[in-house]
Amino acid sequence: MAEPATSAAVQNNRGLTSEEASRRLQQYGPNALEEKHVSLIMRLLGYFWGPIPWMIEVAAILSAVVRHWPDFIIILALLIFNAGVGFWQEFTAGNAVDALRKQLAQKARVLRDGTWFVLDAAELVPGDIIHIRLGDVVPADARLIEGDYLSVDQSALTGESLPVTKRAEEDVFSGTIVKQGEVLAEVTGTGKNTRFGKTAGLVEQAKTVSHFQNAVLSIGDYLIYVSLVLVAIMVVVQLYRNAPWLDLVQFALILTVASIPVAMPAVLSMTMAVGAMDLSKKKAIVTRLESIEEMASMDVLCSDKTGTLTQNKLTLGKIETFKAADAQEILLMASLASREEDRDAIDDAVLQGLADKSRLSAFRQTAFVPFDPVGKRTEATIRDSTGGIFQVTKGAPQVIMEMADLSEDERERALQVVDDFAAMGYRALGVGVKYDGDEHWRFLGILSLFDPPREDSAETIERAQKYGVMVKMVTGDNVSIAKQIAAKLNLGTNIIRAEVLSDPDKAHMTSDDLGKQIEKADGFAEVFPEHKFAIVQALQQRDHITGMTGDGVNDAPALKQADVGIAVSGATDAARAAADMVLMAPGLSVIITAIEEARRIFERMNSYAIYRISETIRIMFFVVLAMVVFNFYPITAVMIILLAFFNDIPIMTIAYDNTGLEQKPVRWDMHQVISVATSMGIVGVIGSFAMLLIAMDWLHLDIAQIQTYVFLKMAVAGHLVLFVARTKEHFWKRPWPAPVMIWSAVITKLAATLLVAYGFGFIAPITWPQIALIWGYSILSALITDFVKVRVYRYLQSRTTGHRNSFDHMKKHMIG
Repeated sequence: MAEPATSAAVQNNRGLTSEEASRRLQQYGPNALEEKHVSLIMRLLGYFWGPIPWMIEVAAILSAVVRHWPDFIIILALLIFNAGVGFWQEFTAGNAVDALRKQLAQKARVLRDGTWFVLDAAELVPGDIIHIRLGDVVPADARLIEGDYLSVDQSALTGESLPVTKRAEEDVFSGTIVKQGEVLAEVTGTGKNTRFGKTAGLVEQAKTVSHFQNAVLSIGDYLIYVSLVLVAIMVVVQLYRNAPWLDLVQFALILTVASIPVAMPAVLSMTMAVGAMDLSKKKAIVTRLESIEEMASMDVLCSDKTGTLTQNKLTLGKIETFKAADAQEILLMASLASREEDRDAIDDAVLQGLADKSRLSAFRQTAFVPFDPVGKRTEATIRDSTGGIFQVTKGAPQVIMEMADLSEDERERALQVVDDFAAMGYRALGVGVKYDGDEHWRFLGILSLFDPPREDSAETIERAQKYGVMVKMVTGDNVSIAKQIAAKLNLGTNIIRAEVLSDPDKAHMTSDDLGKQIEKADGFAEVFPEHKFAIVQALQQRDHITGMTGDGVNDAPALKQADVGIAVSGATDAARAAADMVLMAPGLSVIITAIEEARRIFERMNSYAIYRISETIRIMFFVVLAMVVFNFYPITAVMIILLAFFNDIPIMTIAYDNTGLEQKPVRWDMHQVISVATSMGIVGVIGSFAMLLIAMDWLHLDIAQIQTYVFLKMAVAGHLVLFVARTKEHFWKRPWPAPVMIWSAVITKLAATLLVAYGFGFIAPITWPQIALIWGYSILSALITDFVKVRVYRYLQSRTTGHRNSFDHMKKHMIG
């Protein structure tokens, strides 16, 4: 990194040596808050404690009491298996999240061995010299040693609503956000010894649960209530029949455990983590796993223009002179109001346009005020070779014009130049100078800069629109430039000037009218950061799931407010901290990839929910009704446990399944899920009863063989239901299941088939012709279930389409 300008206060200070920094790192520890790490053993033991493990443990104890040792061994194996699977899933998801966090580790610019480096903030030690500027999150407690001032937002630490100005010899604190200014500072405290570190122990951050998680968890509650009611009915009936209570309680516990979605948290976490890791390979880092689900529902994306829709590679265009001798004088003054080491796109374009860079050596910057989104200009104090002092500034032409003493003709000409440049899609940059003794700034002239659209922007926007996502451009440029770029990107040219958002009364609009205008707009021009927040709120109030991109410190509130806050490539630390997703590559194409991945994850979760509900209905209703009607256990407790083994392993592979891609934003439709799952479950119950009657009245099997018969039918048919549930079309159509999903099903079902064929001392074996009958019957049952599923989906779709058409007709009639 280029070395920031230094004063005499720092010129003699080469920073710490690498050896001294290493010694202090050992002494003070890393610049990070201590995290409470629970040992792997304690985390594993945690899976043996809780309502579900307790039920299994009680069932195991009851087996030991009645000396059913095979049952005891298998129940114990289920307990260990559930704990192992849950632990492995949590461990894998946790490692994925940790890997994502490392990619977003906060960086710091630090002076060591006389050279400036960019290091992980965790490596800072007391005594380090650091460079802090606009948009940074202060990496450690530090004392300012050089620079004019720093405006710092301390609200997260002190609750102060307004930024605080800090000057030389004053302290700034870790975790606060730089709103304005650029300084050098000496680190005074790191890690737990910072003000933030001492306060963090008293603060507990709440974790939010996404809409989708709430829906899935509510399904879990629903299944638990259904299971408990059915188990209660079974227990009452069997006790009335004087059934052995120990066997009954054991069976009831095992049946309840099998029906409750034990694997749901693990499947949810694993699916999110797998999706997040896939996105990280495509240059999108997810900071909040649940935001992937929100992306699936997003129907409006507000995108920054500069650097996201455009290349952010400014090229110098035509130059209009006002009070400058020639264009090179304007470029010289604009260059003096720049800092080459900041690598700012505007500064680079200006410096490249200067014909003779050696002229800069005759001048020295003694003070520099960097650009901020509110002031919209930079300013520098310059000492020339004779010792004379003067100020230079560059920024938005309207701002520089207000500072200068322009005649009415000059003002009209300047505004016309800005409009002419805008009509060509050029940005305008005003340049001014103020010499010692001048009362007003001199308006030297206007530079034009052109930032062409990215080559992939138009195609990416078209793809987003095909996916049902409205893209709205957000820019600080004027309306003319915004319309020019929007037209090139096929966005539409209904561009709203952002000042309307601040004062709708001035435009004679109610808040509802304003909301409609924002909803219909193709973009927003002359936007300040606070306008972004208002845009997001207005769209959310009109029931839109809204995404917002941003890169600056003042974008943080809008990113936090948005359903999906997206920090674009090169964003400040503050924007990254507020965002749900951080893009590591420029452009919008990564966001489209994220939308596709989110919708696939949604489909996997949707499939899992339908599968779990239909399986609970199929198993619980069949088992309980069969016991009530025929007065014997149609399946044993051990067989239910074995079913859990054979089903839980393949269900985990749903995180890797191939799914269809919805062309419109998807939202949780509980009515659809329950309707489809219930219809599939009812078909399964009818099929199971028919199979039971075949075993009893046609094959004349004894009870032990009937239980084996029912077990294999439950195992095979249950897995086929998973393949039926994973798509809205017939299950043999594309996309086909992932290979890992197919092989997990093949292996577990082969194991179940061999078990019923040979018994192995656990169950009564049945013959191969009977096994073939079960497989054939299960496949036929799956085909019927699939036919019913497709019919239900189409019926629900026709009703939805009919309601939508009626609503559209009514709306047109009302407007007419």
